[in-house]
Amino acid sequence: MADQVIKNNVVEVFGKISSGFEFSHEVYGEGFYNFTMDVERLSEACDKIRVLVSERLLDPKQDYKGKFIEVEGQFRSYNRHENGKSRLILSVFAREVIVHDESISKNPNVIYLDGYVCKKPIYRTTPFGREITDLLIAVNRPYNKSDYIPAIAWGRNARFAEKLEVGRRIKMWGRIQSRVYQKKLSEENVIEKTAYEVSVSKMEIVNEETNNSEEESKDL
Repeated sequence: MADQVIKNNVVEVFGKISSGFEFSHEVYGEGFYNFTMDVERLSEACDKIRVLVSERLLDPKQDYKGKFIEVEGQFRSYNRHENGKSRLILSVFAREVIVHDESISKNPNVIYLDGYVCKKPIYRTTPFGREITDLLIAVNRPYNKSDYIPAIAWGRNARFAEKLEVGRRIKMWGRIQSRVYQKKLSEENVIEKTAYEVSVSKMEIVNEETNNSEEESKDL
């Protein structure tokens, strides 16, 4: 089962550590810490991605801020309860980490997911006429747990994803992106938050009977 997790939820990101370490939790005496890394896009914009790492991979007492880092792992979710409400928290769970002294030439942000549509897709258009479909994908992992990953499909992929039924198994490739938005708490109180999602570049429907992909959509 552990091998299946590696195959159905694979992330590789490369960027620069932009925060200190914040303690998350402990499991059997092993501490886990959160930090943020800046991952550049081809457009020179930057995604700020949360990473959860074991103290056995990185020493939280050291100052890594500004260091280049390569992380391989899975994109995971968990629910945090705040003020009586449940909030979905997303982060990259690091399985392998390499610290570099300088930037390296490679695709800095790659994700592959094999999971199930668990919410009716929502199709919409932007004020500039760009087509978007919002998805929520459940990806299985050990001990009967699942990660719930928001995703956005664009253009031709958006029209393809709009027709997906709840429960349909799909494969997708893309990148993790961060998006800053404002949440209005009252007329005078507005806070800034960051959402995380997968920006889809390619999708396939999986035929469960043959375990083969039967359709493919590529963005124009």
